[in-house]
Amino acid sequence: MADAPAPSRPAGGPEAVLADFFARRGAVPLDAPMLQPAEPFLDAAGDALRRRIFLTKGDRGETLCLRPEFTIPVCLAHIAEAKSLPRAYGYRGLVFRQRSDEPAEFEQAGIEDFGDADTAGADARAIGGALEALAALGLDPAGLDLLVGDQNLFEALLEALDLPAGWQRRLLRSFGDEARLQATLTALAAGGAAGRRSRLDPEIAALAKPEARPALEAAIAARMEAAGLPPFSGRTPAEVAGRLIEKRLFAAAGLAPQALAILQDFLGLECPLSEAGRLLRAKADEAEIDLGRALALFEARNAALEAAGVDLAAIRYRAAFGRSLDYYTGVVFEARARGSVLPLAGGGRYDRLLMLLGAEAPIPAVGFSLWLDRIRQIVDPQEAAR
Repeated sequence: MADAPAPSRPAGGPEAVLADFFARRGAVPLDAPMLQPAEPFLDAAGDALRRRIFLTKGDRGETLCLRPEFTIPVCLAHIAEAKSLPRAYGYRGLVFRQRSDEPAEFEQAGIEDFGDADTAGADARAIGGALEALAALGLDPAGLDLLVGDQNLFEALLEALDLPAGWQRRLLRSFGDEARLQATLTALAAGGAAGRRSRLDPEIAALAKPEARPALEAAIAARMEAAGLPPFSGRTPAEVAGRLIEKRLFAAAGLAPQALAILQDFLGLECPLSEAGRLLRAKADEAEIDLGRALALFEARNAALEAAGVDLAAIRYRAAFGRSLDYYTGVVFEARARGSVLPLAGGGRYDRLLMLLGAEAPIPAVGFSLWLDRIRQIVDPQEAAR
């Protein structure tokens, strides 16, 4: 991976190491409140995180949550303070998620990088920064697996295949969960069979069509009210109606065998990152599609990583790899202990998130988080057990 000195136990402890790392990276320290408004997470983070959030009520009846991650709070703080760009923020603190095999309260640190128009350079800085931070905290780069994917490339492929907008949205929502993505492709290939297996209430199923949307929204709202579902339970009646209509249209359609073959071939690609650009171009040429700016950015990012001293041959590119948070729009990456599926560091690009959260203009953004509890278990298991 990146050239780095042999790891050793961090001098002065993780706090000093991270403070020094943030300073060298020009990251302004930011301390986000532990209690956060729940709505941004419910709207922007996706189902995987939504199911794990700890919700509560504020004094004025507002819906709050214990901070489940830092990216959204850092974005909200930046928007509220209207600081100049470009700007990087460093953070460290507790986050809270329901997890089956690990404590629900754990510590994360990381950097969020806003406003750099050099997308390839900023992406490379985030990946290189994650590797540098892991080495500084005492992890041997030789004992890590680094996995990279690119949602932007997948989105470009869907556009190049000229798939209907509803299909593209459905497939993009599945990206990041490889089993769900394959199930979505299978449903598309099967066409109307998925619709015949629907378990929808007959009244709702009869209204799940574009021309009946107002009646469908009203029926869903009535069902939610009768069931006593609180307004912060997840989605509004309008959102549920939109998803149901889209699913019915999706189930009634069929994906052409040639398009399905191209998608499956693309998603099956896994190789060293050093080989990925060449193989992606070959696949695009064979399928007679143009991945355009997405592939050019992919190759520019790889060049920037190489210029930063990162060994591309030591990184795996997997075309189907994404991360479970819905707000990612471009490169995504994770560093794991060799053979593990749990990230020690992970991040990616999320260019649409700040506008979604209230920024007045688009702000390019990329960042990464460190799972300090998992890192401690490797670097100093006796200390982590105390």
